[in-house]
Amino acid sequence: MTGIPPLNTDERPTDDGEAEGRKSGLLRYAPVLLVLAGLGLGYAFGLQDYLSLGFLAEQRQVLRAYVDANLLWSALLFFCAYILAVAFSFPAASVLTIFGGFLFGWMIGGALVAVGATIGASILFLATRSAFGGFLRHRVDGALKTLADGFRENAFGYLFAIRLAPVFPFFVVNIAAALFDISLGRFVAATFFGILPGTFAYAYLGQGVDSVLVAAQESGREAQISDLVTREITLAFFALAFVALIPTILRQVRKRGALK
Repeated sequence: MTGIPPLNTDERPTDDGEAEGRKSGLLRYAPVLLVLAGLGLGYAFGLQDYLSLGFLAEQRQVLRAYVDANLLWSALLFFCAYILAVAFSFPAASVLTIFGGFLFGWMIGGALVAVGATIGASILFLATRSAFGGFLRHRVDGALKTLADGFRENAFGYLFAIRLAPVFPFFVVNIAAALFDISLGRFVAATFFGILPGTFAYAYLGQGVDSVLVAAQESGREAQISDLVTREITLAFFALAFVALIPTILRQVRKRGALK
């Protein structure tokens, strides 16, 4: 009996642990893979052809009649479509907001867009964070680490300003915020309140888009968002963003002054 070597009881649990680790690692990327799959399917089915001002121009009377006859159901469909479009990073936020203003009026349409966009953005934010959470925090240093730390410390101020003036694509901000490890609560608050001015502005433009669509059709071309957005509105967005950044800038200046 004494010549029998002892059994290595740690070997199997170690293998099981490695297998579980690989499985959990793959599951981490499942939400992001689902987003990419949804985006690919959207393009494969040609949804981009329906999310355009050209489609709205052609079908505006049919869509308006359907909404008038089925207001609640139409609002629910539009709301869900907006959530999915944002969650799957489909580049149609501005056009869909104009759709909302045209179909439901600037107030109801703007409200549906604001809530739907926030929910969709939060889904993408959580999917990205589950896959790449802490990526920058653990792998960068120097100036980029300082930027990441500053972004986390003043997350609401930075995000609020970026949402006010949409310099970067909406989905890019959703992903970047997740990489910088911002809390979900701050992300939701900054997104919702930050997009309100632009959302209601675009919804208001959508409410009066009918004349623009008719003029574009008569001239033999497809209407563009630039036909609706004026230089004054763009400058107003940037002015709002600058005002929102002032408190953050002042905090940074005072912090550097105290360090000296």
